[in-house]
Amino acid sequence: MKLINHFVNGEHFKGQNANTVEVFNPATGDVTAEVALASQQETEEAIRIAAEALPAWSKTPPLKRARVMFKFKELLEANLDALAAMITSEHGKVLSDAKGEIARGLEVVEFACGIPQLLKGDYTEQVGTGIDSYSVRQPLGVCAGITPFNFPVMVPMWMFPMAIACGNTFVLKPSEKDPSASIFMAELLKEAGLPNGVFNVIQGDKTAVDTLLSDPRVSAVSFVGSTPIAEYVYRTGTHHGKRVQALGGAKNHLVVMPDADLDQAVDALMGAAYGSAGERCMAISVGVVVGDIADKLVEKLIARISELKVGNGMFNEPDMGPLVTNAHLEKVKGYIETGIKEGATLKADGRDTTVAEHKNGFFLGGCLFDHVTPDMTIYKEEIFGPVLSIVRVDDFDTAVKLINDHEFGNGVSLFTRDGHTAREFSSRIQVGMVGVNIPIPVPVAFHSFGGWKRSLFGDHYAYGPEGVRFYTHLKTVTTRWPTGNIGGAEFTMPVMK
Repeated sequence: MKLINHFVNGEHFKGQNANTVEVFNPATGDVTAEVALASQQETEEAIRIAAEALPAWSKTPPLKRARVMFKFKELLEANLDALAAMITSEHGKVLSDAKGEIARGLEVVEFACGIPQLLKGDYTEQVGTGIDSYSVRQPLGVCAGITPFNFPVMVPMWMFPMAIACGNTFVLKPSEKDPSASIFMAELLKEAGLPNGVFNVIQGDKTAVDTLLSDPRVSAVSFVGSTPIAEYVYRTGTHHGKRVQALGGAKNHLVVMPDADLDQAVDALMGAAYGSAGERCMAISVGVVVGDIADKLVEKLIARISELKVGNGMFNEPDMGPLVTNAHLEKVKGYIETGIKEGATLKADGRDTTVAEHKNGFFLGGCLFDHVTPDMTIYKEEIFGPVLSIVRVDDFDTAVKLINDHEFGNGVSLFTRDGHTAREFSSRIQVGMVGVNIPIPVPVAFHSFGGWKRSLFGDHYAYGPEGVRFYTHLKTVTTRWPTGNIGGAEFTMPVMK
């Protein structure tokens, strides 16, 4: 059985901890590897190595750091097919979706290539007589990333390119469900010329996470995952004096106004609800239909869901692959049972979906609930599967209030042809990322990603300009070079003159 280990100090690192967990091919149900789980001591060793690499790397000129990112970008592009195949074989998403994930991660690498410009400070001459002032951004130290299974390449690349380009060193703790991509990226970074110890990968579970959150040598932690764990990471990390950005769960709504192009809205709901089998933090899981168009919309959705192609994402380009594990499949099925019990109408049931050549795969077809109400579990909680809920409302104001009342505020979309409605919606909605006739409004890399309310814990969004701010300290220097006596001691608060 293949064993996936750690990558520390520029080389593959086999820990002494005998604990492992199985890695599955979700399409076949087969165990394809085991992944080692790091002990506290092994995680501390990775932190030690990163701390030792920090002084030299933080003093490396930003231009040289940018050149490593340029080379890393080139290597990612050259190895895109191999990396996408790793994602599909362990996560299950179709190959084109895996390539799309890599492309969105590459955007952040491209942004990090501009780090010499991004780190330029401000200078003001003569803030007082003979006094100048300037500000600079300097690295934090050792940074850590704790990332989820649903984007094993893109989400880590939200973090480590920015952290490394800013002069920090990094320890990545990826999901144990699809760990191979993390090692491959570490190998490419080494090939790109990154010095040993600057980027390290520790496979692990809660033991590794808690070590990263409590070790005083770690200055900052980035996390993406469920809201309960995000809150735990934020509270634990900040308790130990760390800077933390913890992105949590979501319940993303798509509002369809009566004047919307219905076919466009259906296309948007299909792709955003069922792409990647709904295992996206930006997936649309609630369609909010305003007015009397709901029956027509639901009819069109039912017809389209019946045409969904479900299969092994490695072959023949299906619309949806499997869910990541059998345990997650059963969890999603449990939500479907709960929805039925609580009175929602199941209009499309994908629980009997099978793939002939993969009887043991973790497949679930598209599911559609109608007449869902805000008190239902399937409305309130993040399902993280191919389950779309339709909520019917009478008017625009009710739709806005419905969304603003939800505990999550990650992403939201509005489909309309009316500019005034779109402007009102964008202004009034209490959600961090908004799309107008865009179903999945993930910001490009030179903006920043993040939600509101219980979808984000911390003051900084991910990547983009916010990433530079998160991974650096701001330092302001005020200078004077007097040529003679400047008037003796002053015992009052200094005022610039």
